[in-house]
Parts: sequence; C-alpha cells; structure tokens
Amino acid sequence: MKERIQVFGRFLSGMIMPNIGAFIAWGLITAFFIPTGWVPNEKFGALVGPMSTYLLTILIAFTGGKMVAGHRGGVIGAIATMGVIVGADVPMFLGAMIMGPLSGWIIKKFDKLFEGKVKAGFEMLVNNFSLGIIGAILALIGLIGVSPIVQGLNTVMEAGVDFFVSHGILPLASIFIEPAKVLFLNNAVNHGILSPMGMEQVKEVGKSIFFLLEANPGPGLGILLAYCLVGKGDAKNSAPGAIIIHFFGGIHEIYFPYILMNPTLLLAAIAGGASGIFTLNLLGGALTSPASPGSILAILPLTPIGSHVGVILGILISTAVSFIVALPLLKIFGKEGNLETSKNTVKDMKLASKGMATSTTPAKAADGSSEAAITKELGVVENIVFACDAGMGSSAMGATVLRKKLAAAGLGHINVIHSSVSSIPENAQIVVTHAELKERASHSNPDAKLVLIHNFLSAPEYDKLVEELTKRK
Repeated sequence: MKERIQVFGRFLSGMIMPNIGAFIAWGLITAFFIPTGWVPNEKFGALVGPMSTYLLTILIAFTGGKMVAGHRGGVIGAIATMGVIVGADVPMFLGAMIMGPLSGWIIKKFDKLFEGKVKAGFEMLVNNFSLGIIGAILALIGLIGVSPIVQGLNTVMEAGVDFFVSHGILPLASIFIEPAKVLFLNNAVNHGILSPMGMEQVKEVGKSIFFLLEANPGPGLGILLAYCLVGKGDAKNSAPGAIIIHFFGGIHEIYFPYILMNPTLLLAAIAGGASGIFTLNLLGGALTSPASPGSILAILPLTPIGSHVGVILGILISTAVSFIVALPLLKIFGKEGNLETSKNTVKDMKLASKGMATSTTPAKAADGSSEAAITKELGVVENIVFACDAGMGSSAMGATVLRKKLAAAGLGHINVIHSSVSSIPENAQIVVTHAELKERASHSNPDAKLVLIHNFLSAPEYDKLVEELTKRK
C-alpha cells in the first residue's frame, strides 16, 4: 500500500517537478510586476494571467501525457487540455493533471491496437491523422464534459480550504503533511496537491500560504539543531552538515533518517509545522509560486512585498517549536548514540518481520550467492545511477558525493548520474537509492544491482561500493 501511494504521489508530482522553472519564472513576474508587486508594471504584469491559464497548464498536460506515451502522448495531452482550459474561467491545473495522462493512455492504446496493421508507406499519415482526430475529439469532450467536473472539484476543494481557514484549523494539516514527508511523499504532497491549490489562490490574491505548508524548512531545522545539542555519536557529528544542506540547499530528505531513527520526533515535526502554519496564517506569510528546492535562498526571492515578516517569523517559530519539543524526546528516547547502528536496527526489525535477511546476515541472491558476489558478477561497471523520489534533490547531492569518492579512488571514468526512482535509465548497472525506495527502484529497473543507503550525506555504503569497484579495476 505504501509503495502504491508513493507511486501515485510520484506520478502527480512528476507532472509538476520538470516544470518548476516555469512556475518560478511566473512567480517572479508576479512578485515584481502585479499592481502590488515590487516594481508594478501594467505591460509586464499582463503576462501573469496568460502564463497561469495557458503556459503552465499546457506544460503540465504535456508532461503528464509524455510520462504515459512519450512525445506523442504529450502532444495529444496538450491538445485535449485546451478544451478544459477554454471551458473554464480559472486555471485548470487539476484538469491538466487529468486530461494529460488520460489522453496519453488513450493514444497509447490506439497505437498498440493498430501496431503492425498499417500498410508500408502510410505510417506517417495514420500517425498524424489519428493524433489529430483523437486529439480534437478529446478537446471537445474536455470542453463540454471534463471542464464542468473539474470546476466542481475545484469548488469542493475551495470550500474545504475555506473551512480550514475560516475555522482557524489550517495548522492541523501538519498532522498529515509531516508524516507524509518522512515517508518520502514530500514531493507528491507539495507539487501534486498543495502547489495546484496555491496557484488557484495566487490567481485571486497574488500569493498563497499553500506554497509553504510543506516547503517550510523550520520543522526539520529545529530537529537537526536538537541533535547538535543533545544528540550522540554519528547523529550529533553529522547534524551540522545536514543543517547546511537542508536549510540552504533545500534538500529536506536529509533530515528524514534522523526522524526514522527516533520516530517520536514526528511529534516535534508536527508541532513545528503547525506552529509555522499558524504564524504564517496570522501574519500573512505567503509566496508567489512554489519554492523548489525548499531552501531559504529560494523562499525569500518569491516572497511578495508585505509578507517577509510573516514568512521569516513563520520559519523561525516553527524551528523554535520543533527544537523545544525535540529536546526532551531525544533525551528520553534517543539513547542510541550511533546513527548507522540505529538505522540498521530499524531495518533489521522490518526485514525480520517479513522473514527476510537482516543486515547482520549476508544477503543472498536467488542462486544463494551473497550480495558481495552479486556485485562481482557485474562485469565492467560504466554507469551508476543515484535515484531519489523526484530525481532532483537528494539524488543530485548523493551523485556528487559518490562521484568525488570514485574520482579520488581513480575511478573517475565511471559515469554517475541522478534520476527519479520511477525513471531509472535502462543502462544503469548499479542503482544507489534510499532503503525506503527499494521496491520502486526494483520495479523501475529490475536488472540493475541495488545499493541501499540510509543517510544521503555520509552513507558508509559509498565507501564499500568504491572499495569493491577498486578491487575490480
């Protein structure tokens, strides 16, 4: 169930993440040139509406269709979504997230149905006209059928949001957001759910608090600061480096293992998130577009005039609250002083409950060989892929760390790239990923050999992998 939720959430966020640059461009134009912006300009501000109504919506639809059926799926997804756009008077981000993948799926099924049945020389004719005819039909269906449904869903979501806001209970959203983040659903929650809602709000008032519900670095920062003060062993030693990567680099995944090794810290994360939302809501803290990555360096430029005090205090108060709550939790429940030992203990308990080998028992392959033996059977290693949920944050950082270690060992010729765990390249021989993403990585590329880690910053598996590859030079 957890894997299915992750896959679905990843699919939703996968339509947003590749287009974050466009969202930021739109957010900057909004922040600078709308009537209440930094430098109000009527001519430049005229870009805001069309960009949100057409550009961003069609980009989402194209990406969703492409994820299902390649470039052809992207084109028909964009065509079909125009019907949804024209049939509504609000940005149809939700409509794009429906019509894009749906249209891609339909054209994919059509192509499979007629595969091998088209006479030689007529392939291009059939491909172009089938795309045009089916796309036109889907656009009409979107206009008269899907658009009213999506508008109804938008109305329901707005009513739900208004209920939370009017009753002053929006901070309760942290009860769901913070645990979801630790389960590596952070991108799905932020870009699949909150960002589309935020875009709708920006259209009305020029800014939205929804862009900060998940992206607020405060809860994670408070927990890492608590580790710096009362943590022990490797956890305490690695926390300062994690703070820099988390707060300035915006890679929130770096603090997830610190919570996983002491799950009671979820209470600190929830308390910090709720207090941050309360402060943001009270003082009008908001952004003009999604901040990705969730770095303070990305958040501040997207903060509109009049919201800086609310945003900064929201982050600071959420940091302070999570820090204060985490301190006694660490003192009472944080008796284990070794970060890797704690994480392996948790892993062993999970594996033992499933009847699988633990970290103290050599893992066996299907033929009974050990994990080390599997690595030796790879042949000449040329391609290593570091995979994370979105393929942009922690995987990029991990790939950089691993690339440096390989270069120092004289293995700089090995190609190390980063990617989404759902889109691991076929030529990947070794895939390095977080243990929580094991099942998804296995499904994405079953032929690659997996190296599972628990700490993106200082995983001992990096050195083990480099040592093994060095022996095989």
